[in-house]
Formats: sequence, C-alpha cells, structure tokens
Amino acid sequence: MDLATHYATGPAEDDRLTRTPHGRLEYLRTQELLRRFLPGHERVLDVGGGTGVHAAWLAADGHSVHLVDVVPAHVARAAALPGVTASAGDARDLDAADASYDVVLLLGPLYHLVDAADRARALAEARRVLRPGGLLAAAGISRYLSLLETGAAGTLTPARADPVRAVIETGAYDGHAGFVPTHWHTATELHDEVAAAGFTGTAVYGVEGPSWPALDAAGIAGYPRLAESALRAARIVERDPRLIDASAHLLAFAGTATAA
Repeated sequence: MDLATHYATGPAEDDRLTRTPHGRLEYLRTQELLRRFLPGHERVLDVGGGTGVHAAWLAADGHSVHLVDVVPAHVARAAALPGVTASAGDARDLDAADASYDVVLLLGPLYHLVDAADRARALAEARRVLRPGGLLAAAGISRYLSLLETGAAGTLTPARADPVRAVIETGAYDGHAGFVPTHWHTATELHDEVAAAGFTGTAVYGVEGPSWPALDAAGIAGYPRLAESALRAARIVERDPRLIDASAHLLAFAGTATAA
C-alpha cells in the first residue's frame, strides 16, 4: 500500500495522537520539546505535517506556519485551520526560497522515506530553506518500537519474532504490526544523518520515554492515572544514551550555521 492510499483508507490522521495512550504522550512531549526550542514568533515550515495537528497549536502560539504534505486531503484539512497556510509538496523538492524560514519541521518524512538517499535529499532541502541560524526539528521512529509494543501487549508471537529482529538490525520495517513499510532509526543513526546533511549542534531526544508501553497496556481509562509519571520518566532520560531508543519516537534538533 502506498502512502496516499494508506492515509486515504486507514485510521484518521487527525486523531492519531489522541486515540491511544502513547499517542497522547507523544503529542504532549513533542509539544513540550518544540516549545522549549521555539521561544519567539517564528516562520515555521511544517513538512509532512499531515492534517495540521502540530501546525494548529504552533499557529495559536503566534508562529507563522506553512504546512506541506503529499496527501491532498491532508492539505485541505490543514488549510482550514486558523493561522495556517498549506500546500501540496514533497520533502525532497520544496517549493520555497532559499533561507526563507526560521524553523523547519520534519516530523514524518524521515521515516516515510525508506531510501537513505531520499532522506538525505529531504534534509538538504530543509537546510536550503532555513535562514542562517535557523532550527531543524526532525523526527524518527525507534527501531525498538515493535519489540516494546508487541512484547508489552502479548502479541510478540513466534511468527513476529523474525520481523521484529529484522527491524532492530536494519531499520527496515515491513508493516508486520500495522502501518506502512517505513524506515526506523536508532538515536545514533538519526543524529548522524542530520549531522551529515551539514547541520550543527545536533542533539537527539527520546520523545515518550520508556513508560509508553505501560500506558498502552493500561488503556485510555488508565491514562489519566499514569500520564504524569510517564511524562516525568520521559524527561529524566530524554538524552540518556542507554534508554533513549526505548522511546517510540526520537526528535533531533539541529541548527544551520550563522552568517559570517
């Protein structure tokens, strides 16, 4: 199934971050980390921003947000959000002038682009459209997500063991636990891909921390009781190299060199 078909026929993208406990945790932590790095009113390009889940609150915070996505239905939904403009586009070939944005978000493209050369192109495009001293925020899915998710849910069957091992070893996710084939990262790999694109000061954060499987096991009903503790755990180990890959998602922040 291709990307457009998946998003046209699969679960609604605009409630992806609210319908599961770990989705809610991902949303809160992504928001928390982005706000930490975006103190002022910035020109933000949200590449692969879907229906505008993050664009909406960024615009409400006072940022000028333009969203780009490859799925036409996503673009239409995002364009209707207050303070958000949107257009169809590809992360590998952005229709934006050089040095025209303060911040570029790549919160989906780096896992949907399964070829390393395509990920490098997307990162190069992000760097091109960022002003000197601009900020990149780029997300990856952890290679350990399927292991932790299926292990905690009791669905790590003998038939799934080999695909789970394969994604840990190679990053190539085949869709065995749902979703489309994608590339999953380690924190080190995500750091190195961003740094290789010419960004400076690259730092990778674990988003959900190690407690997200427990949230999913407890279900939506248990989320209010466990959420604060899970958030606190995520913050404590957000840069810990021994636990960062236990997050379901990783978020890299990096800058472009300032003008001489």
